[in-house]
Amino acid sequence: MAIFLNSVNTIESALVKCFNSAPEKKIIIAYSGGVDSQVLLVALATLKQREQLSNNIVVCHVNHGLSPNADSWQAFAQQQCDRYSLPLITRKLQLKKQPQQSLEAIARDARYQVLIQASIEPAFIVTGHHLNDQTETFLLALKRGSGLKGLSAMPENSVLAQHNLLRPLLSVSRDEILSYAQQHELSWIEDESNTDEHYDRNFLRHQIIPALSERWPSINKTIARSARHCFEAQQLLNELAEQDLTVCQTAPDKLSIVKLNSLSEARLKNLLRHFLANHQLLMPTGQQLAQICQQLNANNDKSPVIQLANCCLRRFQHELYLTHIYQDISSWQHTIDVDTLATEPSVSVALPDQLGAVSISTNSNTSNTDTTWQTAIKQPNVRQLVTIRFGHNNPTCLPEYRQHSRSLKKVLQELAIPPWQRKRLPFIFYDDELVAVVGHFVCQGYLADNADSDYFISWQSELSF
Repeated sequence: MAIFLNSVNTIESALVKCFNSAPEKKIIIAYSGGVDSQVLLVALATLKQREQLSNNIVVCHVNHGLSPNADSWQAFAQQQCDRYSLPLITRKLQLKKQPQQSLEAIARDARYQVLIQASIEPAFIVTGHHLNDQTETFLLALKRGSGLKGLSAMPENSVLAQHNLLRPLLSVSRDEILSYAQQHELSWIEDESNTDEHYDRNFLRHQIIPALSERWPSINKTIARSARHCFEAQQLLNELAEQDLTVCQTAPDKLSIVKLNSLSEARLKNLLRHFLANHQLLMPTGQQLAQICQQLNANNDKSPVIQLANCCLRRFQHELYLTHIYQDISSWQHTIDVDTLATEPSVSVALPDQLGAVSISTNSNTSNTDTTWQTAIKQPNVRQLVTIRFGHNNPTCLPEYRQHSRSLKKVLQELAIPPWQRKRLPFIFYDDELVAVVGHFVCQGYLADNADSDYFISWQSELSF
């Protein structure tokens, strides 16, 4: 009985402590139906009934569709919510494995997206993670060779989109949770995958951690303390990275190479990790980081590219650029039916590879705040073919700002446009004559001279990362 009372007091006290400071905020329970989330649900519902909590409570259950029992688990969730008079949000998913990601990670990310969408207003998203889960997470990070960020394991309180992600039972052991469940005669779901030691987490849970606990009974608390030390150390590294970012960042997607080279290698790697994390990107490997450091000192006439899992780092002149992985669009072109402008105010062309849209109109549209670039050009002659292209044969051109003609390649170099962006600039042609490089200039022979007969070109681009 003493063990039970201690468990009840520990769990309920932890919950009251979490939420009493913000009674107006909704609580969203991440509910699987397992013993951890079942105890979390019952304990919160009990505290609500006793009026020890005033927060509104919503339960969110995600049906991943990975188990043949998934639908029955969803039905169980509905039964439990009916029993405790709690509203339930359910979502059924269809998951597809992505490169360099485990199905477990994909399921977790999808689950968090559902939880984020469960409330428009800022709320508490609450999970049933406990002390033993923290040990497993720490050891998995250790196995992967993670740095301080990984070894920080799971924080008790973190930000998830507009919400706070809370793990109020992180200092509560699995034994205490089971004691609470048994005393309250709770039923719960047993996921058959939890016994499959093919999964690293289950292998640790069933084979490694029991052996460690037998030898060192306080190992879970010791590891939790180590995780907190790692978290604090990582916070210091984040603060240092923010200071360095203030000095080195020249734009949201650009870093100064001169400034980067003034940092020690360790400090440079710390900044790069932080920079990529700010863009919600996967962390580079140690080998990739070494590559980046090496490429920073490449000859000025070189434009090296380092492809990471889902982005690229590119060097051009004195800056390091973060970009997407781009498609080859050199063969893409679109013919514009300008006759349409006799009856329609504008013609819009959707560009490939998320480059936005180019519009040609008979009226200026300066009120459109989404317009990246706009200019006026002469109308084509009768029967001239108007096309938008990305490829070219390096024609000679005379931009509006130059006195002499040069090849298009040289002009784009003069404008200091990075090589990969040159391949993503829309070119407007009348027949085979270059009229304009959208976003940059109009050729002198096609400058507007009569507002009543001019065409207006606008570009709603998506060039930023």
